[in-house]
Amino acid sequence: MTSAYPDPTPVVDSKKVWTTLITNTAYLTGLLTLDYSLKKHKSAYPLVALYTDTFPPEGHKALDIRGIPKKHVKYLLPKVEKDFANDPRFYDCWSKLTPFSLVEYDRVVQLDSDMLVLRNMDELMELELDPPSMAGKGNRVFAAGHACVCNPLKKPHYPKEWITEKCAFTSQHDTPDEAQKNGAPSTFGLGIPNGGLQAVNPSNEVYQLILDQLSKDTATANYDFADQSLLGDLFYGRWVALPYIYNALKTLRWKGVHHQIWRDEEVKNLHYILSPKPWDEKPGEDTEESHIWWWKANLERLEDEEGRGINDGF
Repeated sequence: MTSAYPDPTPVVDSKKVWTTLITNTAYLTGLLTLDYSLKKHKSAYPLVALYTDTFPPEGHKALDIRGIPKKHVKYLLPKVEKDFANDPRFYDCWSKLTPFSLVEYDRVVQLDSDMLVLRNMDELMELELDPPSMAGKGNRVFAAGHACVCNPLKKPHYPKEWITEKCAFTSQHDTPDEAQKNGAPSTFGLGIPNGGLQAVNPSNEVYQLILDQLSKDTATANYDFADQSLLGDLFYGRWVALPYIYNALKTLRWKGVHHQIWRDEEVKNLHYILSPKPWDEKPGEDTEESHIWWWKANLERLEDEEGRGINDGF
C-alpha cells in the first residue's frame, strides 16, 4: 500500500537528524511542541516526522504548514502477533525500530513525541557509536537510556521481575553526581533500554538483524515492551547507556522512585511516559509539576504560531 501523501522534495538536507514516529493525531500536539522545543534550544539539526499509512490528512496538513519535514515508513509488526491489550500503545512501538534502516542519514536520534527538550543536546549527534561496517557485531551498536523497571504504579500485568532492586537507576542513588554524567552499565539488572530515545548509525546489516528477530515464531512472544525488549535481548550489553538526563522519564522525579538522582536543572529532555499526557489536560489542571513545564512551552508555541497565522487546533 502506497501513501497518498508523498514526501516533500527534498525531505531534509542534513545528514544527521532527529526523528519521531507519528501514526495518528493523538500525539500530534506533542510532536509539534517537541519540534518547537528543539528549535527553541537552537538545535542545529531538524526533526523529521516518520509517518505511517494510518496518519490522516489533517495531520499532514499540520506538518506541512509548519514546515516540518516528513518521511513515509512502513508499519512494522512481528511475524507472531503479540497481545498488547493492556498497553495498546505498544502495537505502534515496533515501528520505532525503523531509524536503524534510514541509511540516507549518518546519524539518527529517535525521539518519542511525548518528550520536551529543556536544554540543547546536539552532542548526541557526535556520540561515538559503532560504524555501519561493523554490522551490529560491536559493543556500541546504539545509545539509549535505561528503562525504569520499578513499576511504580504497580501495574499487575507488568513482569514480576520488574522490581526496584533490578532497576539500573536504583544503582545510582548513592552517586547522584555521577548519574548526571554517566548511565549505569547497560548490563545492570534486566539490561533493557527505554525506547523513547535511541541514537543510531543506520545500517542495513543491523536492520536486517532486527527484521530477522521480528520474523522468528517464538522470539517476540516474551517481548512485553515491544521494541525495547527486542533491542535489549538482541544486543544485550552491547549498547551505550546514556545518563537519565537525555531521557528523563517523568516518574523518576517522583518521591520514592528515583528522586535521589533527579535534578531539574540538569535534565535536557523530559519524557512524559504513561497517561495522562500533558495535552490531555487543560492549563491549570495539571496532575504534576512537570506537566506545567510542558504547558508553558506549548503555550509559547501556540502564541508563536498565531503570530504566523497558524491556528488549526493542534
